[in-house]
Amino acid sequence: MVFDAHRHLGVLPAYPFYGGPPVRPDVTARATVERLLEDLHAEGTLRALVLPNYGVPDPEVAFGFNELCLEAAARDDRVRCGLWVSPRPEDAERTSAALALAGEPGVRALKLSFLLGGRPTDPACRPALDRIFAVARLHDLVVHVHTSPGAASDIDEVGHLVEWYGDETAVHLVHFGGGMSGHIKLAGSRFFDWIAAGKRVYTDLSWAIGFAPRWLVQEIDRRGIGHDRVLFASDEPWGDHTGERARLGAAVGDGELARLMFHDTFEKLYG
Repeated sequence: MVFDAHRHLGVLPAYPFYGGPPVRPDVTARATVERLLEDLHAEGTLRALVLPNYGVPDPEVAFGFNELCLEAAARDDRVRCGLWVSPRPEDAERTSAALALAGEPGVRALKLSFLLGGRPTDPACRPALDRIFAVARLHDLVVHVHTSPGAASDIDEVGHLVEWYGDETAVHLVHFGGGMSGHIKLAGSRFFDWIAAGKRVYTDLSWAIGFAPRWLVQEIDRRGIGHDRVLFASDEPWGDHTGERARLGAAVGDGELARLMFHDTFEKLYG
């Protein structure tokens, strides 16, 4: 049984990324709940956390998919919903509207990404972060945070959220740091130090470089902690469900750890 802890819904407009012509690289993005459910059936995915698609530098687009994700959760019990929120002062009104939906049936997460602006250590973002985490705590939601090397999404920045809020609120660090430096910082010590300190920190291995799943599994076995803090995630349409499933499966085998990563930990967090 496969439960997917991170995939997106909604089709983005074409955009001229990096100075090139307008393109739509997320070729398997789905615009409707029906197409999403068809994908889940074809994959054999029994549960999924579905989040608004994002990537173009316009927060309004991501906010606009919140209602679609809510619809998906209302339509099918396989789907749990994550709502897009933002710490940027410019997005305060839209974030307030999103947080007002936090108690709706099927909502299990609030989604943060600093790729569209803001920074964890920017004082201007702290009031919104405090409010986002307070709402998550009130409704027992997970705060789902993108990580990637450098700038505002680096684990050196995003890790502050675990330090500040992780005692009371579950923080899901997407992509396990998102690259070489993040993987080494987390698997080398930081991820396990947080767990040992009682932080409610979780991660997934989507986008992980090839060595990272194998090393993380070794460290979990050696340290005896972290086995219940890692989830399978496809990150469709930006990731590849088949490839992510095969890579994680090769690292964990088919025993208890596989059951936790592909099924049980999702049920604990998002079920």
